[in-house]
Amino acid sequence: MTQAFDAVAQQIQLESRSRQAVELARKLGADACEVGASVDQGVGVSVREGEVETVELSRDQGIAVTVYLGQRKGSASSTDAGEASIRAVVEKAIAIARYTGEDPAAGLADPELMATHLPDLDVHHPWPLTTEEAIDLALACEAAGRGKAGIKSSDGASLSSGEGVRVYANSHGFLGSQCGSRHSLSCMLIAEDAAGMQRDYDFTSARNPRDLLAPERVGESAAEHTLRRLGARRPATGRMPVLFDPNLAAGLVGSLMGAIAGGALFRQSSFLCDRLGDELFPEWFSLQEKPMEIGAMASLPFDNDGVQTRDNVFIENGRLASYMLSAYSARRLGMQTTANAGGARNLRIAAPLASRDELLARMGRGVLVTELMGQGVNAVTGDYSRGAAGFWVENGKIQYPVEEFTIAGNLEAMFRGLAGVGSDIDTRGSIHTGSWLIDEMTVAGS
Repeated sequence: MTQAFDAVAQQIQLESRSRQAVELARKLGADACEVGASVDQGVGVSVREGEVETVELSRDQGIAVTVYLGQRKGSASSTDAGEASIRAVVEKAIAIARYTGEDPAAGLADPELMATHLPDLDVHHPWPLTTEEAIDLALACEAAGRGKAGIKSSDGASLSSGEGVRVYANSHGFLGSQCGSRHSLSCMLIAEDAAGMQRDYDFTSARNPRDLLAPERVGESAAEHTLRRLGARRPATGRMPVLFDPNLAAGLVGSLMGAIAGGALFRQSSFLCDRLGDELFPEWFSLQEKPMEIGAMASLPFDNDGVQTRDNVFIENGRLASYMLSAYSARRLGMQTTANAGGARNLRIAAPLASRDELLARMGRGVLVTELMGQGVNAVTGDYSRGAAGFWVENGKIQYPVEEFTIAGNLEAMFRGLAGVGSDIDTRGSIHTGSWLIDEMTVAGS
């Protein structure tokens, strides 16, 4: 059983330690200072073939200090937030800053941008779960999947449950903190027929354990996903439409966000440099960020610079409306921060939605992709090439599973060729989207 985690007490302690670090840095001669501190605790169990494989009880903490001597920057960190460790970290950060070169963009975000609205976003839902209860849930999940006819064996089921505290403070006098939780349950199974073995999985994830799917449903769904892959063959080679499953479509959104991130832009390592205002998607497509959404996976009222987060529209009616910038990257680009230090939070799509059957009918002949392999995305050129598995579609209907093929294209052409977004929205992560139908890609199969 995990040791009790008093989030409020941990929050108070980390806030105190963070203030202490800032005050000490100023006392030792720093012109400015910022501190990030965190503590996390959780339990993770995995089972396989009805037996317990691993039980992990984790507790991690850390504090990171960045100081500025003029426009010289130094950073140091420690896994110990005790008073002696804090002094050592601050002294080390100052020593490093003395030997670094000046950076005209270095420094804290402007003081007037600091967050002042710090509401409770309902993201902290502890799960008072004993190790034995966690094991029982994982076993129930796996048993439900293994009980399906056709399932040969299991690669296991895993449950993880954790909570933690994040604190950010700086010498503008800003201090923000938030307690949060995350829970998940997954199952991976193996099926076999004359053509060979197939494996697939499913999972559920949520801030609040009451929002998780029942263990039996996760196991049964994992079995369904696995069994439908039996009898897979290689698809034909050619140019054809490709339908991305929702969790894979979220990866395309992630590739877009990487291309409009300030770090990639000021390094000139993105295919979307100097493209603000350009039409990238069909005019019916918009993409926005909702960082203050209640209970969502990435909700936070301040970014990693302490700047007040806000709703941002990145794609508006198909056009690139905004980059994703921190205070530093904004200065490098001669722009204003979009409160995205640490990334985007809670991305949501605004578009006409179609059912899976409608998208398949619109597709006619092509492939539905349910799994991608490899890291074949070139952020500089936008070229895209990934190994894939999924299903062959003919006359708007799924015909049979396919595997061992490659899909290739260019992200800009893929975005422009977005022909539909599905109503099958996956809400398990911070990017909520349904399936994406791309009008044409190269499929290399048999």
